[in-house]
Amino acid sequence: MTKLTLDTETKILTLDDAGQIKTLDLFSKDAFEAISRQWVRVGWSQKYQYTFSWMGRPVIQLPEDMIRMQEVIFQVKPDVIIETGVAHGGSLVFYSSLCKAMGNGRVFGIDIEIRPNNRAAIESHPLNDRITLIEGSSTAPEIVTKVRSLVKSGETVLVILDSNHTYTHVYDELEAYAELVTVGSYIVATDGIMCDLADVPRGRTSWSTDNPTFAARDFAAKHPEFVIEQPAWPFNESALDQNITHWPGAWLKRV
Repeated sequence: MTKLTLDTETKILTLDDAGQIKTLDLFSKDAFEAISRQWVRVGWSQKYQYTFSWMGRPVIQLPEDMIRMQEVIFQVKPDVIIETGVAHGGSLVFYSSLCKAMGNGRVFGIDIEIRPNNRAAIESHPLNDRITLIEGSSTAPEIVTKVRSLVKSGETVLVILDSNHTYTHVYDELEAYAELVTVGSYIVATDGIMCDLADVPRGRTSWSTDNPTFAARDFAAKHPEFVIEQPAWPFNESALDQNITHWPGAWLKRV
């Protein structure tokens, strides 16, 4: 447990980590990172990520994660974006809008249950022409086979895992879809922030080990063709180098 004391008069941030005291310049990189960690934790508890939408559809993501993702999509230029987990469909619409802006790409959304109201809203959306909805468990053999059949030979593929966030399910998804990922592209195990939320209201103690970040770490250890690598920021005039994110350790790049 870490205690933060922020003094705006002296411009000092004091960190007390189990009796180990550290003082930081309030306006330093280290202080920004410490404050940001707590901001993410409190924001998660307050459901801050449930306050956003994209072109009319709710999207349950941090804006920073979305902005970082759009830059990756622009750089990779995938022909196919596969996302497990549909919810309200906001992220599918987001990815479809990027594909349309670039003039290339289509999006597959997989979910064990696509609620009728969400399906209707997605299918009637102006950007639905690039979206294919697939209902069923993302790890079911018949669903994996169907998705693979929709990817054409030679296409560039990016995969985003955002369904059931248990360690076992995410690891199984990594095993199921990693083969589709193109060299230079990514499979992204989202919402690993769970590992830092075990002591937060609405969190669970089991999350300290049962989370996507650990699944991605263990997958990479057994699959040398993938490395955990945060995509470089193409623009950065600061000393900062870490994402403020719900997706720590999420980016598995195929090399």
